[in-house]
Amino acid sequence: MTSAKVASQPGILSYVYGIYACLAFLPILIAAVLGAIVIPGLDRRRHWVQTVCRVFFRIAGIPAHVTGLENLPDGHCIVVANHASHVDGMALQAFLPPRFSYVIKGEMRNVPGVHFLLRRIGSRFVERFVTSASARDARKLLRASGGDESFVFFPEGTFIAEPGLGRFRPGAFATAIKGDLPVVPLVIHGARSILPASARLPHHGAVHIEILQAILPSDTAYNSSRELAAAARQRMLRVLNEPDLDPPGHE
Repeated sequence: MTSAKVASQPGILSYVYGIYACLAFLPILIAAVLGAIVIPGLDRRRHWVQTVCRVFFRIAGIPAHVTGLENLPDGHCIVVANHASHVDGMALQAFLPPRFSYVIKGEMRNVPGVHFLLRRIGSRFVERFVTSASARDARKLLRASGGDESFVFFPEGTFIAEPGLGRFRPGAFATAIKGDLPVVPLVIHGARSILPASARLPHHGAVHIEILQAILPSDTAYNSSRELAAAARQRMLRVLNEPDLDPPGHE
């Protein structure tokens, strides 16, 4: 076998795997949507979606594990996670307890099937670019934070191809302060290499979800949403092994 042929094999295998993973995802998505239509009750629908997401990780051959589940408070809380890949949301749906409502960028309202599924499992949509709509969505979250909900935020708002932790938007932290809720930083490892912003097909890899120690409302970081965001970012950067894309003094 020539050296050129040897060199081409990993690319071919990666392409074949990507096609296989996409084909495996289609029946998973269909099963999740059908379950969201027919299954009564929010808790039951969330458990169903969790199950089908876990099935996807198994059939796609993506090892996934979670550490630090003991750091999730028994009561309601705000989880903030880094965002590096299209895989992030599915990984958290699969392996976090199904009691969380996910806060998702408003553009997902324009993806009918996915929007329907996310809405049926209690996700909240936040407009990022229209000021009046963004303020309206923020007010809804602030009202909900005083009730009986726990939220997962991706405070970067979106993800880019460049590795690193971007600037945090204040919504998650204002919601935590308003609701007097603990903030739980969470780091997703490995997802960027599976399906980054620049990729059209997924690559094989492994996912590790690391749940860090909660920041409690008694912490002085709760003096402001800016201080609370900074405290959460520092805890995440210590274990993320990626650069800080918004260092102090950066504009």
